[in-house]
Amino acid sequence: MNIYYIGGSPCAGKSSVAEILSWRYGLYYFKVDDFLDRYMQAGARRRCPICRKAAGMNAEQIWMREPILQCRDEFDIYREIFEFVAADLKRIDWKSGIITEGAAYLPELMKQSGIPGSRYISITPTKEFQISHYRKRDFVALVLEGCSDKETAFLNWMDRDILFAREVRRQCHKENYVSVVNDGNMDLDELAGLVSAHFGLKYLHT
Repeated sequence: MNIYYIGGSPCAGKSSVAEILSWRYGLYYFKVDDFLDRYMQAGARRRCPICRKAAGMNAEQIWMREPILQCRDEFDIYREIFEFVAADLKRIDWKSGIITEGAAYLPELMKQSGIPGSRYISITPTKEFQISHYRKRDFVALVLEGCSDKETAFLNWMDRDILFAREVRRQCHKENYVSVVNDGNMDLDELAGLVSAHFGLKYLHT
């Protein structure tokens, strides 16, 4: 089974690119975030420490922490749930292959799993691109519901993701994976074209 992985950090264009490539090349699209709650619940049941801790936290406790602590927990959660993601991928039977994306695909985990550079790419946003796009997203208010200071909580969230993106880029450099930084100057078709060229995908639709 051919599996193509798009990692990186939130608000970088990963989902949009994966949707485009899924349609163009007849690939099964597997979005990790669609199953993240289930994976974290499974991790909590297995007594994975960070999944268990996250399960007992409210919005105030999550978003009013120091961003560096949030970032560390985010990495640890992805390490704890990675086996659940890998197991679900193995259950998919799709002859054309799979395109999958999510911040859960940390470069270090890809390397440990033996994923070659030709099957993995990371997309992270610049700080300015990230914040401007998050400001436009309706779900942000829902995520921060219950926080005593929503603006501070939002800025903490943004700083967490900025730190996350920086670490992903560092890991890509260390593990010799391709890392793309999205500053908004490429449109989605260009970005998708760059990713498809890296994967060596051939058109299904004309």
